[in-house]
Amino acid sequence: MASQRLLIVYAHPDDEAFGLGALIAKYVKQGVQVDLICATNGDVGTVEPHFLNGYDSIAALRLAELDCAARILGLSHVITFGYQDSGMMGSDTSRDPACLWHAWQTQPADVVRRVVEVMRELKPQVVITFNKYGGYGHPDHIAIQQATTQAFALAGDATYVTDQAPYAPRKLYYSNIPAIMIRIGILMLRAQRKNPRAVGANNDIDLQAILDHIEPSHTRIDIRDYLSDWDAASACHASQMGGRGFRMPATLRRVLSRGQTFTRVYPTPHANRIDETDLFAGIVPDRVDAAVSR
Repeated sequence: MASQRLLIVYAHPDDEAFGLGALIAKYVKQGVQVDLICATNGDVGTVEPHFLNGYDSIAALRLAELDCAARILGLSHVITFGYQDSGMMGSDTSRDPACLWHAWQTQPADVVRRVVEVMRELKPQVVITFNKYGGYGHPDHIAIQQATTQAFALAGDATYVTDQAPYAPRKLYYSNIPAIMIRIGILMLRAQRKNPRAVGANNDIDLQAILDHIEPSHTRIDIRDYLSDWDAASACHASQMGGRGFRMPATLRRVLSRGQTFTRVYPTPHANRIDETDLFAGIVPDRVDAAVSR
């Protein structure tokens, strides 16, 4: 087990590559053990029929794409919870008893326990999940964000009993979507006389709401040297347009992507400003064979 360990807790196959591909590649190449929880199989995602050649279901395809991205990025462990994708908020699929959103509404303690068990087994010092809005308001993102936040507090609690010994991660972060990218997207859509509150394949993504829900940044990680890794991992998710979203000139992209920002939830920041450039800042590697409390 590596001396530095990072756990990312996300909802769908492709969240890891599209959102954090460069960051994962950077830390893996620095010797950090990076692990991933993927809560759903992504089986409600829109997929063009030809991508299903050789696969018996959308879930099988999406998980194969995840495996491809995991190999490229060098993820140490990928834990899949197997919940059904909920689709967008208010959809019929979000009421399916097999989906994550339904599980979170009806049996939240079960979802939290599953995350705690992974934290205690893999012993990450640093945990990343979505922001409170779930990035763009997706119910699966919101569910796993809330479950992870609760699990972070419980993992080191000796009174919360699981098969594994208590282990308390040191730091919790929420991932940010760069505000400048959202603002540029809104301006471009308005210039084309398109509605920024109804974008995406199903017109169910609200860019203005994403911008309104962006949370303060406390950490900025330089990822400019890992953009090619980001592209390669994203391309694995071909059924979700992976690799087709990076059309801007390389020089401009390096400027706009110079730093990936995060909201530090724990330890609580002293002020809403950037005060660190490393997720592991201030962490002394611990003995992984002993319970650790905050």
